[in-house]
This record gives sequence, C-alpha cells and structure tokens, in this order.
Amino acid sequence: MREKPKQQMRMWATFCHLSALLGWILLVFLVFIGIPLYLPLNLLAPLIIWRLKKTQYPWIDFQGKESINFQISLTLYTLFVIAISLVILFTRFSIAVTTNVSIDEIKDTLDSLLLILISLISFKLVLQSFLVSFASIKAYNGEHYRYPFTIRVLR
Repeated sequence: MREKPKQQMRMWATFCHLSALLGWILLVFLVFIGIPLYLPLNLLAPLIIWRLKKTQYPWIDFQGKESINFQISLTLYTLFVIAISLVILFTRFSIAVTTNVSIDEIKDTLDSLLLILISLISFKLVLQSFLVSFASIKAYNGEHYRYPFTIRVLR
C-alpha cells in the first residue's frame, strides 16, 4: 500500500474527505429553513463513499477510516462542549434562583456563554475546513495523512 495509488482511487479518497464538508452545508440549509437540529451529517457522505468503495480499493479503505474517525471525533468534541455549556447554564440558573440575582446578571451570563459557544464552533468549523482540505490534497497526491486529535474508532 506504499506505492502511489491510481488516479481513480485518489479521486474517491479525495471525495471521501471533502464530502464531510457537504454535511455542514446541508446542516446550514436545514437550520435556514427552520429545522434547528444537530445531526452528525458530516459523517453521512464519507460513510457512504467508504462503505461502497472500501472493498475495491485499499487506499479508500485507509482514507475513509481516517476521514470517518476524524468526523466522529469532531462530533464527540462538539457534544462535549454542548454538555459542558448546559451544565454551566443550569448551575448558573440554579444559583440565580436561590440567591435572587437580577435579570441583567442572568442576561450577561447568557450573553457570555453564547459568545463562547459561537467562538468555539467557529474555531471548530475553520479547523475542520482547513484539515479536511489538507487531507484531501494529501489523498489526491497519494500521500498518507493522519488527522491530529483523532479518536481511532475504526481501525
């Protein structure tokens, strides 16, 4: 598997990486039409490509697993940030209810929490776009690339 893969294999491996970004486009579209869901749509297209082509080409099997592992890791990190934010939010509200804090202090807390969440999600989207683009270029060139900060679910 160390020789340079053929053109068709490299194209499918590239699509496997880049298709994860289509999930975010679909998610933005769903939110735009009024369906505010957090679904791991970034996993759907790479999973389909990987499942269809992994038996034909070992290069796609390797690249597909890498792409799916990275997307699973990002989804888990996002869910972790959401869970921590909810714990902070509920803790702050319970303290506010028991100590009779003013509405302005609660509003300030919510505003700062929202700013932190928007910052983290924006950072995650920029990082994901950069790393997915970099990995797709490497896959197209036939080079091995492993995403950083990835939990290896598929081996």
